[in-house]
Amino acid sequence: MPRLTPTPFRRRRLTPALRTFCATFLIASQALLPAPALAQMQMQVLPGLGDGGEMTASAERHLGDQIARELYRDTDYIDDPVVAAYVQDIWQRLLAAARARGELTPELDERFAWTILLGRDRNINAFALPGGYLGLNLGLVAAVGSRDELATVLGHELSHVTQRHISRIMSKQGKQMPLMIAGLILGMIAAGKSRNGDAGQAVMMGSQALFAQNQLNFSRDMEREADRVGFGVMTQAGFAPQGAAAMFEKLQYASRLNDNGSYPYLRSHPLTTERISDMQGRFQFRMDATPPLPLVMDHAMIASRARVLTRPGVDVLRLWVDSASSGEFAKSSPAQQAGTLYAAALSAKELRDYKAARALAERLTARTADDPAAAKQARWLGAEIELAAGAPAKAAALVDAKSKERPEMMLAAEAATALRQPAPMIPVLRDWVAANPRDATAWHTLANLYGAENDTLRAVRADAEANVAILDYPAARDRFKAAQELIRQSGKPVDHYEASIIDTRARAVDVLVKEQAAEPPLK
Repeated sequence: MPRLTPTPFRRRRLTPALRTFCATFLIASQALLPAPALAQMQMQVLPGLGDGGEMTASAERHLGDQIARELYRDTDYIDDPVVAAYVQDIWQRLLAAARARGELTPELDERFAWTILLGRDRNINAFALPGGYLGLNLGLVAAVGSRDELATVLGHELSHVTQRHISRIMSKQGKQMPLMIAGLILGMIAAGKSRNGDAGQAVMMGSQALFAQNQLNFSRDMEREADRVGFGVMTQAGFAPQGAAAMFEKLQYASRLNDNGSYPYLRSHPLTTERISDMQGRFQFRMDATPPLPLVMDHAMIASRARVLTRPGVDVLRLWVDSASSGEFAKSSPAQQAGTLYAAALSAKELRDYKAARALAERLTARTADDPAAAKQARWLGAEIELAAGAPAKAAALVDAKSKERPEMMLAAEAATALRQPAPMIPVLRDWVAANPRDATAWHTLANLYGAENDTLRAVRADAEANVAILDYPAARDRFKAAQELIRQSGKPVDHYEASIIDTRARAVDVLVKEQAAEPPLK
């Protein structure tokens, strides 16, 4: 099997500090070592089931926060409400199933973040991070053919976390090893995806990086365990076992191809005949005999959205616009037609050809009229196009301002802000962030609503909370200080309740800033 390397979100010039961040603890092919050395390493690294001394949940979460903080800053990080909501629906079902099965203990459930970070990267990859964070490339969302396939991948990654594979590997490396490992991984990842001088800079880590990589390789036993537990979780969550069969088939086919970097997931999850046979025997399915899952409209549309959001370039976007008028379009299934129309409409919107985007969105609405889930996606896309075209009143007419679904809520709030009619949406967003305080996008949207209402103080506080949500405590502290300065300089009576909240939050964030400053650098 070719040697493979995982990828982070962004191909960018990395400072030494950035290059020494990020850990995808599903790192590299076990083909890096000869079998005897690999076996010896696994004996040293993988504790038995009865072994103790794992990294504590709090320490793992702390390390995960440090890594996630840097990923939030990456310009390839994206919080697209539509894709995020689709993924979250799958993710929450998996978490509920893991709780029901006893895989997710109350301690981990409480202490870990259980947060998925989306990246624009076109590579087909997903990766687990310490502390319950998961990275998911849009390239993977675009490639899977069903919710069930995506649930297979997410269930596998979830199981790496719930089975404490990360802490089991790192616990034997000493107190400083987690920091060194976290510091080296980004360099290795960047080297795997960069096609310029940055790769050379990353490879400068040389033997240190190789050592860390070898230490972080999940053993085949861990991969089998994640297969087994992940399959149990995804099927208990109500996803079809055919999704696992289809995903394994795709990965097996991809592993036969030349290593062109398009399937980094294989690099961190070596797909062996042994693992495939184990899955087939354990779960009694054959990939060549399992009936394929049909493509459904809303999934085809989400996959198309993910493709467009990876920024494939102007030429590709134009091809997707033209594809809705091609001869192949009429021959395709209704679900494929919905996906093609969605990609074409969104591509036209990205190209700022709003006339074409509207026409394609109308065709999409007609095509999806008999499928409620797909029709909702088409309606949201129509509102998105109208907002981009500078027609917020038309956008507002397409969405329900009282909806509790996050994508529709954000679209309605954006339309209300553009229309300078924020009052109806402020309570909706305020209730949402009270229940979801780590939703940075919602906090920013709420800040815009307050700004449209000329409530500068609350707008600044919402911006501060948005920075807290992405773990950027220094920026949050600056915004809270700005809010306090506004209160001091105001010649008008202030809302003492709001002022009290700002003072309390400012003190809490100041403590977090000092704690962050005291952290040992990841280098």
